Amino acid sequence: MFSYLIHRLLIMIPTLLVISVLVFVIIQLPPGDFLSNQMDELKAQGESAAALAKIEFYRELYSLDKPLIQQYAIWMGFMPGPEGYAGMLQGEWGMSFEHNLPVSEVIGDRMALTMLLNFSTIIFIYIVAFPIGVYSATRQYSVGDYGFTFIGYIGLATPNFLLGLVLLYYFNVYFGISIGGLMDPEYLDQPWSWGKVQSIVEHLAVPVIVIGTAGTAAMIRKLRANLLDELQKQYVVTARAKGLGTTRLLIKYPIRMALNPFVADIGNLIPSVVSGSVIVSAVLSLPTVGPTLLDALRSQDQYLAGSFLMFLALLTVVGVFISDLLLAMLDPRIRLGGGTGR
Repeated sequence: MFSYLIHRLLIMIPTLLVISVLVFVIIQLPPGDFLSNQMDELKAQGESAAALAKIEFYRELYSLDKPLIQQYAIWMGFMPGPEGYAGMLQGEWGMSFEHNLPVSEVIGDRMALTMLLNFSTIIFIYIVAFPIGVYSATRQYSVGDYGFTFIGYIGLATPNFLLGLVLLYYFNVYFGISIGGLMDPEYLDQPWSWGKVQSIVEHLAVPVIVIGTAGTAAMIRKLRANLLDELQKQYVVTARAKGLGTTRLLIKYPIRMALNPFVADIGNLIPSVVSGSVIVSAVLSLPTVGPTLLDALRSQDQYLAGSFLMFLALLTVVGVFISDLLLAMLDPRIRLGGGTGR
């Protein structure tokens, strides 16, 4: 098991390096950059030569006048950057040109709130999907099964942002409650306190439900299908014939086997939840990285956008790593030795 753990950790390093190259190239694909766009706007407005010279100074300061390979090496930290810039490998994420602040200061609490929101959504998906999926599989074609199936299809078909708009309207009209934001206005830009934590917990419910609806519906259908397949296998029929109780039989064998795809989806669930929360965060005015990422991509704020995308890639890789370890612990049929033969 230890060798398998080391092997999976070593695979993560080149994976993240390849992703970093792809992220940097994709960000550079649109013509120009933030500073060149600013320069064009200043020229159109007839600004002075001093303002244009300031932009050129920033271009040289942050190495945007160098070839793309050197820019990438400086961004990652493989080459020394301007004024001792260390690079992402040493925890320095660059400068946000739009905000005129280091990226670490721009994202700050937004990154923590994003992780809190997304992991709360994942926990919600698993807590809701697991019992419903088991119930639907063990009571196939019952009224409850049809009801949950109908609700699941509604959840899959309804866009998250539309559900968010509907909840915004009804909570405001019928209850007089504004569910926008992730905390009460008086706690914005304030230091952390117990009251701020309570306010965040109170505001988490609606965005978690909105973002987790589609994921919950898909997970219910997947678990139901896997468990139905296991319940029809010969070992279940034999165990029932020997008089093994239904609850004990379910827990000991079929549910355990049906959990494999359920656990394997952790790696795919994390990026889908994060990407699904981007539009929802904009609709519900949530102070997460979603709206900031959209603004950074529109304005070509490359260091800010690149840091967000690398954060998402890191979550995905870590999620896949966790799901692989859980699968290895859950199912002894999975070989930890790779290519070893019988």
